[in-house]
Amino acid sequence: MKLTDIHIKELYKFTRKHYVEHYDVQTELVDHLANDIEEICNEKPSLSFKEARDLSFKKFGVFGFMEVVEQKQKAMNKRYWKILWRFFKEWFTVPKLLITATIYMIFCVLLQIKYSEYILLGCVFILAIVDLILISINHKKRKEKERKKENIFLLESMIGTTRHSYASLILVNLFNLINLSDINFSSLAIHWIFVSAFIATLLCILFYVVNYVIPQKAEELLQETYPEYKIVKNL
Repeated sequence: MKLTDIHIKELYKFTRKHYVEHYDVQTELVDHLANDIEEICNEKPSLSFKEARDLSFKKFGVFGFMEVVEQKQKAMNKRYWKILWRFFKEWFTVPKLLITATIYMIFCVLLQIKYSEYILLGCVFILAIVDLILISINHKKRKEKERKKENIFLLESMIGTTRHSYASLILVNLFNLINLSDINFSSLAIHWIFVSAFIATLLCILFYVVNYVIPQKAEELLQETYPEYKIVKNL
């Protein structure tokens, strides 16, 4: 039995029904199911498409596609970290190294000002507000894509959601570092000023890369990861 385009569309609907949201994961599962269904039908010609599909689905076990989805998420998470590290390293090369050095010097000066911890807390608060606005915008874009039934890739989703998880983690840790430590930065020894400025600089760069650099490179990264991305996008 050779599956038709109608059968393939039904398999895509079937994967979505079983909580597989992302197009690239759906495609891999549909390909696997289609090949398996054809083999089952060749062995048992009397079976209908749906019966063969259900037999194939049972092979995934009690949790269905969830294990496959989790494996794909873990693999893509590793890829995202590599992407993050690639863009993060760029800030330590010329000419961005000059910007990095400037940020570092600003923090060195700022931390020696009296009550500098309150200035830093204010900066963190502003960044948190900006982050909340970005989360809201991204949420609306995601809902709009879902409403239009557009295909969403796993990496595309991670660029939208994971970036805010990392950004929120950075902001929370930075806030706790400043607020709970109860440190008067202006009274610290100069070497601790340098260390604090270095940490603050790294966190700022990481926040910028996660929230701005990677999202701006999203199209390029998606085309790099998925050869079929352009075709699917234009459907």
